[in-house]
Amino acid sequence: MTTRHRITTLALTIVSLAIAISITAFGSARVSANSAAKQEAQLARARVARGQYLVTVGGCNDCHTPLKMGANGPEPDMSRMLSGHPEEVKISAAPKHGDPAWMWSGNGTNTAFAGPWGISYARNLTPDRMTGIGIWDEAMFIKTIRTGRHWGVSRPILPPMPWFNYAKMTDEDLKSVYAYLRTIKPVHNQVPDAVLAPPPPARPGA
Repeated sequence: MTTRHRITTLALTIVSLAIAISITAFGSARVSANSAAKQEAQLARARVARGQYLVTVGGCNDCHTPLKMGANGPEPDMSRMLSGHPEEVKISAAPKHGDPAWMWSGNGTNTAFAGPWGISYARNLTPDRMTGIGIWDEAMFIKTIRTGRHWGVSRPILPPMPWFNYAKMTDEDLKSVYAYLRTIKPVHNQVPDAVLAPPPPARPGA
């Protein structure tokens, strides 16, 4: 074998080895990427399942899903799950609360509430982009629950929403609730803005 032939053979061997290494590396990277994608998908599914559990045991449907009359009395209308106060149910004025035993009251759908703060309405928690929380990102959702303010910066969340209890959730739990809410059926339902009661008059000398 001539020197030139040996050099050519060596060069071909090196090229073949380089190609084999590249293929192996590409294959390993692909396997690694697939593995990471599977882990991410598993985490996403776990978060949604955890979020569904938290929303259920946390009683979110109690106020954010309007009641309808069923065979055995009022029951959640799951066709409107978590869509908040029905836009067609108009509230003209808050009821009078002269009896100190009745500090606040709720309407028939259990989505509108009146008390010393005024009138508050259960919000649309579905991912509808126009009337729900479809445009909220995860950070905004978490900040809203942590601070008790709409969008995390606006007016205080009004009673009877127990945000101060939900604020004790871990970040992972809140991420799970958000993930689940992103998967439910979007319902186009424009909830009215809250009607705040005027502040009590200032006492003389106060």
